[in-house]
Amino acid sequence: MYGTLRGALVGRKVAFDRESFKATVEGRVVGIAKTIRIRSIHVHYDLAVLSAWREATERALALHRQGCPAYQSVKDAIEVTWDAVVRVGDETVHLRGGAPGFE
Repeated sequence: MYGTLRGALVGRKVAFDRESFKATVEGRVVGIAKTIRIRSIHVHYDLAVLSAWREATERALALHRQGCPAYQSVKDAIEVTWDAVVRVGDETVHLRGGAPGFE
């Protein structure tokens, strides 16, 4: 999803700090003994954009799962959520997406 979001930002010509754009991923594994499975995945994005690109960045975040091959492959079996901290000038915006019913 990180690569898909990065591509969506580049495709929209969003000026963002490529060096500080980060994603951390957490997974929840459930099961007993030898039978385990991934129950959920959560991706946290952290990026900075110029104020002129706020709307395009929010749109890219809202839509990036739809264009992500990895997400499309697991969406019916694994709950995938995301949240983002987007620094827009002096303002910090918190966004999130995912879950209920998976998509």
